[in-house]
Amino acid sequence: MSTLLQLRPGKFSLFQVVLPGRPEETSGVMVWDEESGEATLRFRRDFHLIASEDDLEVMVEIERDLEQKIQEMQLDQFLSWAQDTLSNSLLFSDPEPVSIDTLDRTLTRLYRKYVPAHIQRYETHLPRIALAAAAGSWGDAMSPESVAEEAEEWLEVPEDLHVDDQMFIAQVTGRSMEPEIPDGSLCVFRYQPAGSRDGRKVLVENYSDASQRYTVKRYTSAKEYDEDGRVVGRKVRLEPLNPEFQPWELDESEDVRILAEFIRVLD
Repeated sequence: MSTLLQLRPGKFSLFQVVLPGRPEETSGVMVWDEESGEATLRFRRDFHLIASEDDLEVMVEIERDLEQKIQEMQLDQFLSWAQDTLSNSLLFSDPEPVSIDTLDRTLTRLYRKYVPAHIQRYETHLPRIALAAAAGSWGDAMSPESVAEEAEEWLEVPEDLHVDDQMFIAQVTGRSMEPEIPDGSLCVFRYQPAGSRDGRKVLVENYSDASQRYTVKRYTSAKEYDEDGRVVGRKVRLEPLNPEFQPWELDESEDVRILAEFIRVLD
């Protein structure tokens, strides 16, 4: 069975920035676990679009200072400091309760809900697509423009992910790749991966399985030889990570298509 994360009590606060000539805007969110005292925060990445060069430098320094303090201080010390110190250009809202599964996932949900960041296509945001709607048009003619046309929404990705216009986000259902890829996860893919597929995790379209047409598996391949040692073919095997599921070897009779390479779980 899937491992269910136990919800823990937590709280969150929003950072509001007040820039010259602009109304007060939510600029970031902080969330913390009341039991462990762990905390994390995230700021928007589009200050260069809404702030002057001088204000941008100030906001970058403030963000760095907050991240450093949250690491150095005890949680109660940081909260007291933030409430007493932040004012004028940066405000810290009163804490509100939230249920936490993991800090990072809770932070992502709160960030998407409260922080109105500008969509920067293929810079900070990637298109989320419904696989059933988009996969039928995939092929050699696939392009960033055609993927963008199928987008249900554009989602901001973590800052440490190097984004390019061959990437997209889709939801993966099924437990065959747990625990690395939980059932229902939003995942990042690249639809024109370079090089060999061998050993990579790939997004598969399986026309013979109506209940789970799209799935992720680890792709492995090996050469097949005849009695004289000559290469006569290649055996392709699609492997789950979850030991409860069985791998399968592809043959020419199976209607299976490799659509894209798995990059990482988004949330």
